[in-house]
Amino acid sequence: MRKRIAVLGSTGSIGCQTLEVVERYPEKFEVVGLAAGNNLEKLASQAEKHRPRIVSIRREEDYCRFRSALPGGIKLTCGAEGMAELAATEEVDIVVTSIAGTVGLIPTMEAIRAGKDIALANKETLVAAGQLVMSMAKEKGVRILPVDSEHSAIFQCLNGESRAEVNKLILTASGGPFKDKSREELAIVTVEEALKHPNWSMGRKITIDSATMMNKGLEVIEARWLFDIGFANIKVIIHPQSIVHSMVEFVDGSVIAQMGLPDMRLPIQYALSYPERWENDCPKLDLLSVGTLNFEEPRTDLFPCLQLAIEAGAAGGTLPAVMNAANEQAVEMFLNGRIDFLDIPELIHRVMSNHDCIPQPGLEDILQSDRWAREECGRLVKN
Repeated sequence: MRKRIAVLGSTGSIGCQTLEVVERYPEKFEVVGLAAGNNLEKLASQAEKHRPRIVSIRREEDYCRFRSALPGGIKLTCGAEGMAELAATEEVDIVVTSIAGTVGLIPTMEAIRAGKDIALANKETLVAAGQLVMSMAKEKGVRILPVDSEHSAIFQCLNGESRAEVNKLILTASGGPFKDKSREELAIVTVEEALKHPNWSMGRKITIDSATMMNKGLEVIEARWLFDIGFANIKVIIHPQSIVHSMVEFVDGSVIAQMGLPDMRLPIQYALSYPERWENDCPKLDLLSVGTLNFEEPRTDLFPCLQLAIEAGAAGGTLPAVMNAANEQAVEMFLNGRIDFLDIPELIHRVMSNHDCIPQPGLEDILQSDRWAREECGRLVKN
């Protein structure tokens, strides 16, 4: 039987590449649901091509106009409730959560509650509510299959290995477009420059996160929950070529690395095909052409977002959700020209400092802290 798939964030970079993988194996997959936010024209085209049973859009005001653009026989839902309904649809086997931000938290939890496996490309879900999400997944017997290249690499390195024999997870980072810049140069960075990643083609938010190195901080928190390992046993190193996607060091000193070209279709395919590996026509790694692989320490003095995320993750409670929400708001403000590049970590730090952390939060505490952090960002920038 074909695996039945729902894609949250289907018009984004990961969502489009997921559908590209699905189209490569029509005998193995059926697209049951698609959800997207603003790019309704692309969503309509995807619905025409894949004929899902249910489609979800963000805004209720777009319902009538979009309804007329959909092929007949497709159910249309709206808003957060509509996306949660799609994620929990009975016919779905696996939900690809590629929507950006904490907006992906509720539909992911609803999918888990309904017993659906998750192909996770929405790191903010585990950053904000890792303990709640992983506990529910364990209770429901749901697999959380990582799509991020770094976590997919660790997942593959751990295949067949005892978790008790793991000493350290080593996450690699490209360093983004500004890894060799001075503080003076970072002070005048433009939005256009920050969106030019040297290795990866990604959405706007994650590209800015890569430029500030916040993306790697979020990945550290995600790794902590995915692999049940302490922050002291997770290390980040800069690897400009993006060929070694991450590594695992074992207690005997052995290190296993997963390598490949920087192509997100590979970890997406592995999450969807697991535990099998399938042939494809993607370009293959040629180490002779690559030549040299370099590794460096991250410059946390110039890119403090990495350390801010790790500190928030180690503190726990509602602080990771606050840090993540503050980052989302700061990135949006930078993209809209309201703050400068170096204001991003400063704003996040100030919001974190102003937060009264709840040590053992429930879901509503996390959602309320998320809302507070966004409002606090607006207040601080306005003042």
